[in-house]
Amino acid sequence: MTKTNRVLFLCTGNYYRSRYAEEIFNHRVGLEGLAWLSFSRAVAETLSPANVGPISPYTLEALQASGIAPGGAARYPVLCTLDDFAKAELVVALKDAEHRPMIEQRFAGVAHRVQYWDVDDIEYLDSATALAKIDEQVGLLIGSLQIRDR
Repeated sequence: MTKTNRVLFLCTGNYYRSRYAEEIFNHRVGLEGLAWLSFSRAVAETLSPANVGPISPYTLEALQASGIAPGGAARYPVLCTLDDFAKAELVVALKDAEHRPMIEQRFAGVAHRVQYWDVDDIEYLDSATALAKIDEQVGLLIGSLQIRDR
């Protein structure tokens, strides 16, 4: 039996960007038959009361438009712990300028493990553009994993 490797996607609230990356990644690696799975968490110290429901409507709409039934749509956002880092072979934060300070403050001992993308949150970038950037980044990540796992 092959070991399943794990990717941890991080964003501020685990409501929109990281959840989309998680669902898209898991869908695509399933199609490719890769021994990888992802999960996602929030790097903020507390969850935002402004987020309504378990997952962003932008995330749900984009997944549904792609014909993807999100496996974690009913799960509410989860705060990241050190144990989450221990469970992941790769860690990706969705926005360097936004997440690096939080990660370095909360998880100084493992902050060096994080790779950073450059996907702005909804107040700075419309959802269609942001989610398309995540699609592209997930595709590049999967391509690199395919090469690595050969």
